[in-house]
Amino acid sequence: MFAAIGRFAVRRRWWIVAAALAVAVAGGLFGSTAMGLFTGGAGFVDPRSESNRADRLLESTFPHDGVDVIVVYESRTLTVDDPAFASAIGTVVGRLPVGQVGAAHTYWTANSPRYVSKDRHATYVTLTMAGEDRAASYNAIKDSLEAPGLTVTRGGPLVFPMEINRLSLGDVVRAEVISLPILMILLVLVFRGAVAAGLPLAIGLLTMFGSLTVLRLLTSLVDVSTYAFQIVTVLGLGLAIDYALLLVTRFREELDTGRDVEDAVARTMATAGRAVVFSGLTLATCFLGLLIFPQLIYRSIGYAGAAVVLFAVGATLTVLPALLGIAGHRVDSLRIPLPRRSERGWWYRLAHGAMSRPVVTTVTVGGLLIALGVPFLGVRWGIPDPALLPSDATSRIVAEQLRDRFDHAPDRVMTAVVTPVSPRQAQEYAARLGQVGGVDGVTVTGQQGDVARLTMAYRAEPTSDAAARMARELRAVPAPSGATALVTGRPATLLDVREAVADRMPWFALFVVVVCGVLLFWAFGSLVLPLKSIVLNMLSLSASFGAITLIFQNGFLSGLLGFDPAGWLDVVFPVIILVMAFGLALDYEVFLVSRIREEWDRTHDSAESVAVGAQRSSGVISSAALLLLVVVGGFALGQVTLMKMIGVGLVIAIGVDATIVRGLLVPATMRLLGRWAWWAPAPLSRWWSRHGLRETSPALEPAITEGSVTRLPSSTR
Repeated sequence: MFAAIGRFAVRRRWWIVAAALAVAVAGGLFGSTAMGLFTGGAGFVDPRSESNRADRLLESTFPHDGVDVIVVYESRTLTVDDPAFASAIGTVVGRLPVGQVGAAHTYWTANSPRYVSKDRHATYVTLTMAGEDRAASYNAIKDSLEAPGLTVTRGGPLVFPMEINRLSLGDVVRAEVISLPILMILLVLVFRGAVAAGLPLAIGLLTMFGSLTVLRLLTSLVDVSTYAFQIVTVLGLGLAIDYALLLVTRFREELDTGRDVEDAVARTMATAGRAVVFSGLTLATCFLGLLIFPQLIYRSIGYAGAAVVLFAVGATLTVLPALLGIAGHRVDSLRIPLPRRSERGWWYRLAHGAMSRPVVTTVTVGGLLIALGVPFLGVRWGIPDPALLPSDATSRIVAEQLRDRFDHAPDRVMTAVVTPVSPRQAQEYAARLGQVGGVDGVTVTGQQGDVARLTMAYRAEPTSDAAARMARELRAVPAPSGATALVTGRPATLLDVREAVADRMPWFALFVVVVCGVLLFWAFGSLVLPLKSIVLNMLSLSASFGAITLIFQNGFLSGLLGFDPAGWLDVVFPVIILVMAFGLALDYEVFLVSRIREEWDRTHDSAESVAVGAQRSSGVISSAALLLLVVVGGFALGQVTLMKMIGVGLVIAIGVDATIVRGLLVPATMRLLGRWAWWAPAPLSRWWSRHGLRETSPALEPAITEGSVTRLPSSTR
């Protein structure tokens, strides 16, 4: 089947290339309109959670009167007691348009000392925006918040997601601008020639533009988080280059055996093309596993990730064979004269070294990776807040000033909504809530019919154990007889997110293990190899998560990476790192085991097939990992800690997997398994013999005649 696709692509190469150009243009024009259709920073909460149900009930029952924007005004010389300070603030508030601002509260209108900093040189104004689109209302008035003679800093619940989206999109652009020139140089060095290097880059750019079209189509069907765009577009570029790298490398090998161009493409598709299909399917499966989680961010990344991965596979299997057909033997043009790699090179010797002491290697390397994951046992969880922004971000500056300079932060509040309840019952319930440790006063702030709203102030850090304990105790307070009480607020939301992730994680793991296991069995005809692959991948993930905890929670290397640790990890993004790193690790597993399987089918020599397979796949895997590290590593240079965490986490996971795991653990465990590595029950083995997509096919192995000398392809010699 794959050989037939390759032959078709060669024969219809110009039509396929023309269609690819049309897709790229559509991605630039039609796909670019998706930018304004992504959902903002929301989507972390389970729609069925208590906090989300409380938020919906509050929104539908009470007019919006919460704090949207917090503006801090400061003077080095004046205090809030000076008439000039009061006059400047009064002028700003007085000119705010009613159509955009529903309410504005200041120290002078609220007559409350909590609006004044401890040194009395700063105060804050809270704004409630009006209109259906509160973000648009804020954008309309933000420039009018300036006060002559005062330093003005804007933040708050509405400003934070706007700022993190803007900075995150900038990180994506920066990552691509930085990575593309480096990729071009590395591709030339990897392929030792400019023409061969240009083919993977062309597929990568096509996938990047095509991904925009895919995401634009998805926005018309489902909600897509902004984070999906930021993560998936960069991943699509890296994956497409990796897949194309595998095919171009194999194509050049097949040309070296003396095949003509069409036969070389057919053989390439039957081997490397087949590996790309299974690699793409396993990674797409990991992304689709995210649909098990209820949160919008997971589901949208699941849809978008799977779609873009499959687009990368499709482009690699159709457009690249067409380009190979056009390039033909000219693929080696403009070649750089570098020494040829040895057939018994460093990776071959390393594999034999690991296999010479398989038990010691397995125990030592496996124990090391487990030890590197130990810091993850002490992880503390949080949900996105301004602490994840760079130190000069206004949302973060405002949050830090409220925490350090004021006695009470206006965003340290939780809300309970109770129904059906009378005003008297609401007051009695408020009194009981006020007895919970950590609560700094409870007020009934609204009553609409039989629905009451209660606001609770607290002082603890929202991500602290004390805040989590307080949220649990608040929810444990009995509601009035016959009434239902729902509690929301940052600590309660964090509890709900953690529970949603913990509840669905076993089902997600089961889905990924079963489906990927089936795909890997279909690829290799073994029940043992899929289990081995999954276990080894979890070891590399262990090291990655331990490093993430040390770096982003505890602050190790934070100075070098240019961020201030928040003291906790975002509860959402480790799952995304897990999906991407696990899927990419399976990619490299398929690349490696495909070559090992070829040698095993030819020789049935366990040790030699592993060593030869490791050597022959080493260039592709090492190069693919290096190129992908450049792509995702651009995130590590970003301004937003969330994106930086994804970049660093993937760099560590990919680096460990492509070196330690592939170079040492895989050969050692394959040696321990021996012939059992290829075991399957007899019925399944017979099924695979008939229906499995094999690496080789007699129709693809004709003898190649050069004059009077008949020569066999290198894979059979």
